[in-house]
Order: sequence, then C-alpha cells, then structure tokens
Amino acid sequence: MGVGTAIFLGLVQGVAELFPLSSLGLLVILPHLSHLAVPTTGAKYLPFLTALHLGTGLALLIYFLKDWYQLLREGLWSLLGKPSSTGRLFWMVLWASIPAGVVGLVLKNPLSHLFGKPMWVAVFLIVNGFIMMIGDRWHQRRAADRTLEALQPKDAVRIGLFQVLALVPGLSRSGSTMTGGLGEGLSYQEAARFSFLMATPIILAAALVELPHLHAGAHSLLLPALIGGITAGCAAWLSTRFLMRYFQNHRLRAFALISMALGVFSLVIMH
Repeated sequence: MGVGTAIFLGLVQGVAELFPLSSLGLLVILPHLSHLAVPTTGAKYLPFLTALHLGTGLALLIYFLKDWYQLLREGLWSLLGKPSSTGRLFWMVLWASIPAGVVGLVLKNPLSHLFGKPMWVAVFLIVNGFIMMIGDRWHQRRAADRTLEALQPKDAVRIGLFQVLALVPGLSRSGSTMTGGLGEGLSYQEAARFSFLMATPIILAAALVELPHLHAGAHSLLLPALIGGITAGCAAWLSTRFLMRYFQNHRLRAFALISMALGVFSLVIMH
C-alpha cells in the first residue's frame, strides 16, 4: 500500500467515522470502486482499519480531554461516596460501551467476513440512512429534550445496543448511537456528545486487540497504518469540531439521504 493511498483512506476514515456515513462501509467499498491496491480481506485489512480507528479515537480523546479528565475524576470520587452528575455520566458512558465490546469479541470472526462482500456493505449503507430517519422521527415525537445527566443505566445500555450495529460495515457508529440517544429523548447536540464519548473507549480497546496483527505476513502495513492513522486523527478532530456546532441547529436527515445515495450509487457501479 502506498503513502498516497494510506493518506486518502485516513481522510475517509477521519471524516466518515464522525459524520454518520459509516467509515467502515466506505473503506470496504472504495477499493472495489476505484481499484485501490489494498488487501481487502478481513484478516489483513481489518488491522489496518483498526489503526485508522485508533487515530480517530485519539482525536476524540484529545478533543474531549477536559471532559474526560472531569469524568474520570468525578467517576472515581463517586466510588468513594461522593456522587455528582459528572460522575454519573462517566458510569453511563461505561454502561453504554459494554454491549459493543461483548458482541465484538463474540462475533469478531463472522463480522470480519463482511469486509470481502462490498455488495452487502452497500445495502447496509442504505439501511444506515433509514436508521437515521427513524432517529429524526423519534426526536420529533418528543415534547422536551432530556439532559445527559438524566440518563439511567438502562437508558445507557439501550443506546449502547445501537453501537453494536456499527460492527457491521455500512452501519454508522455515530449515526446509530445518535439515533439511540434521540430515542432516549436527548437533543441532537447532547446525542452527538454522548455518541463521541462512548465511541472513544470501544475504539481504543479494539485497537489494542488488532494492532499487533499489523506485523503479520510478509507485507507489513505498519508504515501505511501509521501515516493513515495520523491523517485520520487530524481529519477526525476537525470533523468533531464542526459537528458539535452543526448539531446545535441541524438534524440527521441530510446525512441519511447522503448515506442512502452512496449505497444506491455503489450498488449500481459494482453491479
């Protein structure tokens, strides 16, 4: 894999992971649409994609560094009998991270086979759009928005179940979890913030599992992964900054339509 390809894929990852368009879906489809010289089988491509996700996760960690400092501090204080709303939010993020972590470990091998089936991934991009449409509909039915501090463990777990969908290439992590948050009564901005916070631990945990496999095989992807990961991190930081402002006044509808259009376009081209 060349440096230019790694940078290009890193840009796609950094933008599409936070914009609800499924970075995994696009990274699976693009090599088949543009004939990029990348190993698209799950065993070789998945560790490289994990490195790109690591760059994204680190960017999220840096962007929300002040939040994470307060969350960790207050979360630990709550264990010592000094509860606070920030401490509760820390535990809500952890509760929400459990479903995707468990399912990812159990279904890792079956899910990796989808990386070699771009037609299915294109279909899931269309499904991804419908999921976000449902999120918009749920929000419209709410009389008032809830705050993150009002979430209960059962609410966090339900939102976390939506993150499980993101294990399927073509279904967006941010789109799915924002839909889950909207279903629990959060505003678009609060749903986006919670989505980005809960994505950080699961992305970093996945990286710890997959990154050692970058050395496997004669053709090491370590250097391209490093370059792509840095590129993805820079793009993800800028994307997060934009989206936290965007969702103050906008819905998911535009991204839903873009995702469905990308899925239909990919199906037509590949067919």
